[in-house]
Amino acid sequence: MPTEPTERRRVAFIFPIYDEEGNVDLLHKTVDQVTAPLAGRYEFSFVYVDDGSRDDSLARLTELGERDPRVTVVELSRNFGHQMAVTAGLDLVDADAAIIMDSDLQDPPRVALELIEKWEQGYDVVYAQRRSRRDSAFKRFTASAFYWFLRKMAAVDIPKNTGDFRLIDRKVVDELRKYRERDRFLRGLVSYVGFKQTAVLFDRDQRHSGATGYPLTKMLRFAADGILGFSTTPLRMITRMGYLISMLSFLGVLYVVGVKLFAPETAVPGWAFITIAMFFLGGIQIIMLGVLGSYIGRTYSQVQNRPLYTVSSVRTGVPESADDRRSATR
Repeated sequence: MPTEPTERRRVAFIFPIYDEEGNVDLLHKTVDQVTAPLAGRYEFSFVYVDDGSRDDSLARLTELGERDPRVTVVELSRNFGHQMAVTAGLDLVDADAAIIMDSDLQDPPRVALELIEKWEQGYDVVYAQRRSRRDSAFKRFTASAFYWFLRKMAAVDIPKNTGDFRLIDRKVVDELRKYRERDRFLRGLVSYVGFKQTAVLFDRDQRHSGATGYPLTKMLRFAADGILGFSTTPLRMITRMGYLISMLSFLGVLYVVGVKLFAPETAVPGWAFITIAMFFLGGIQIIMLGVLGSYIGRTYSQVQNRPLYTVSSVRTGVPESADDRRSATR
């Protein structure tokens, strides 16, 4: 008996877009060419999430959706940040697997084929791990230091040299939708939910066009989200620092008493030591308050229970209807 053709598995690409007008067309063309040989086995779709772009990115995406019915354009009402844009894509996507990829072409689209291959081998999460990167020496150093520090402090094992470039199976996507914290660190959340995970090594390319959406200030804030969101070690370090300072103070008292008793002639009156000690202790206290304030601030933001993002419109490649352009809050 002739066998019935098996249904094609659905794979959706998620692209967060912020001021990427110079990359949109080439990105879509490249991904389309890379995935074309697999079109007989998979049904591909492309979700572009415009995160409040200030340039003509949204117009380019709208034109792209008019040309390709597989394209869905999600327009956020303002800039909510990279992690929220990816979250919006994950909330919307309806496929057997989702591939998250940056839109600056630093994540080579050809690597997506390797991610799909590993997925077919039974892995639920396949993350792209950077073997090399074409960044400045400062960027490479800070990235290396961040991942080292994160692995030392985080309560879960977050693979080093990884970004959000990864394939996630449908059941992992469904699980991630349950996690609604505001200060999001998605690569940490993916590690936290577990499932069967593996890596694919790749060499990161240079940005094709535009400027990075992660200057130093945003990188520091993002690093703080990763550390504070998956570790209580800073809180424990405060207590340890208090013990250390108390011990040093006790040793200082013993030293002063010893000098007074056994070598009073060597004692030099002055305020330098006292002044330095006061400033040192004051600085430690301020740092401790800052760490506590970071955790309290995150708690405050979370208990407000505001939506993570607001969608202004969702546009697909099919002719517009009343449902194609709607306002929604998630």
